[in-house]
Amino acid sequence: MNAPAGAAVQPAIKIKSRKPTGTVPWPLLLIEGEEGAGKTYAAAEFSRSERIGQMYWIDLDEGSADEYAAIEGANYLIIVHDGTYRDILEQVEAVHAEARRVAAAQEPPVVLVIDSGSALWRMLTNWTYERGRRTRKNRALLAQDPDAAYDIGRNLWNDALERWNRVIYLLRTLPGIAIVLARGKQVSATDDNGQPIQGRAEWKVAAQKDLGFDSTCWVRMKRDSEPQLIKARSLRIRVEQGRPLALRDFSIEDLVFDKLGCSVDSQPRIMPALAGDLVQPWLTRIAGLDDKAALGSLWRSVPDPVNRLSRDEIATVRAAAEQRAAELDNPRPEMGDGPLSDADKLRAAAKRKAAEQDADAEQ
Repeated sequence: MNAPAGAAVQPAIKIKSRKPTGTVPWPLLLIEGEEGAGKTYAAAEFSRSERIGQMYWIDLDEGSADEYAAIEGANYLIIVHDGTYRDILEQVEAVHAEARRVAAAQEPPVVLVIDSGSALWRMLTNWTYERGRRTRKNRALLAQDPDAAYDIGRNLWNDALERWNRVIYLLRTLPGIAIVLARGKQVSATDDNGQPIQGRAEWKVAAQKDLGFDSTCWVRMKRDSEPQLIKARSLRIRVEQGRPLALRDFSIEDLVFDKLGCSVDSQPRIMPALAGDLVQPWLTRIAGLDDKAALGSLWRSVPDPVNRLSRDEIATVRAAAEQRAAELDNPRPEMGDGPLSDADKLRAAAKRKAAEQDADAEQ
């Protein structure tokens, strides 16, 4: 059907496609289980494999990384961080970048161990509760009764989940092997109201509830039985629902390279981040900027038609850039940081003044 005379003709949208590679992707391994079942030992033992490159170890409130280096042949580097979410995330991003370089060079894969996912989620949970206590409504409530039960808004839990998902996305797309250790144990089953169900028990992983689904391979370890493969997203291993596969003589090396079939030719799972609109990539970019000049340049470039942003989306992105600029002028303490001292405030003020003088001099 021909378009009416004078009507704008929309350009034809072309199909974007590619042939599947058939390559076995690198896994995100979840190894969870009871205390003392050998999770940390298995990860440290894997570091001596000749089939991997450098292993990096992020110790989050577990304190085992130094001790397990005494295992004969163990060879890994401990990532140093200050305990704040931002520093931890930046270190994961740095390892991700190094893994990309290694993969491009066709070298043995980088391995990243998070010990543990339980500690990471506990940190984010504690942060959420603390933020909940600081709301105006809850401050007034707790001033009257310090032991009163208080509500935490869904928006605060969404913030914690977003931070968790940033780390998980980097692990799922790592051009190497990602291993998340977590605590797991048998607990009493509960009903919809959170009350225990008499005579029923269930296994619970102490981490964000979707960790098992996000992982590509899930191993459970207990002190009194052989490790079990709970799930494997693989064509080479079949694990039936509700029937875990026993892993005799378990080792991570055997699981990754022999059972799953990974090799130096493996690639990360190709998963572009999903977004409901074109705004999210801009917001992510803005959150990573620490320079007001760069923010100003971005703010001016947003309306360019090449960006394909609607009027409302342009307004949203510009508002986010303005808010980020305000945060740079008045930085808020990060999770785990103490309040800014007077000296810190003076240094920040001097730094801002010097930046303003430099900008004036350039004009």
